[in-house]
Amino acid sequence: MKRATPMKTKLAAKRIGESICVWRKMRGLTVQQLAEKANASRSTISRLEKGDPSVSFETVLNVATMLGIMDRAIDAFDPYETDYGRMRADQELPQRVRR
Repeated sequence: MKRATPMKTKLAAKRIGESICVWRKMRGLTVQQLAEKANASRSTISRLEKGDPSVSFETVLNVATMLGIMDRAIDAFDPYETDYGRMRADQELPQRVRR
């Protein structure tokens, strides 16, 4: 049975989708043009812009590349771009985390 999508995830997907829509318009692209460039269907791009969290990660990365924001997306996940990550930079990370 599929788990329900957490509300925080839904809200994040909606905000990211809205931002992608703005980026697309700023670049002067139609949904169809972005879809072709990102190797996705028009309906998938539309779902992404509406905040559907089930759109594939690959599609999100392709869209980020086509909009010229891939570097920003990568930096957003870089742990060493955070205070906590910089604080832990000198410590050796475990090979695995077990509980």
